[in-house]
Amino acid sequence: MIRPYVSQDAERIIHIWRKASEFAHPFLSDDFHDMAAIAIRDIYLPKAETYVTEINGVAVGFISLLDNYIGGLFLDPQYHGRGLGRALVDHAVKQKGPLTVEVFKENPRGRRFYTAYGFVPTEEYFHEQAQHISIKMAMKP
Repeated sequence: MIRPYVSQDAERIIHIWRKASEFAHPFLSDDFHDMAAIAIRDIYLPKAETYVTEINGVAVGFISLLDNYIGGLFLDPQYHGRGLGRALVDHAVKQKGPLTVEVFKENPRGRRFYTAYGFVPTEEYFHEQAQHISIKMAMKP
């Protein structure tokens, strides 16, 4: 089930984000994760349009949108490979139309997911805060 985020989800969403980010981004420092967790809770979740996916009433993943940009798509790693990420992106596309996203170059799982969905790279840049290369991707028209 996919439903809109409510403020009571914040701690669970941060937990999912941290677990999934450490899984997908082992190259990022603990300091970066600590700083990003605070920013997600205090800045991004209040501003973003976020949808939560649940299994048996428990949040296991989410997608956060800023207009048509995917600011975050994260699933508890134990729920990877079940089509939940694709369902969240499908839901977002129905809401917003073609989407854009950024993914770290060192995240092959994320790049494969978005490429399989139909996203193509449009630009690479050095992400100053993370100190790693990020790839901007957009859905094929």
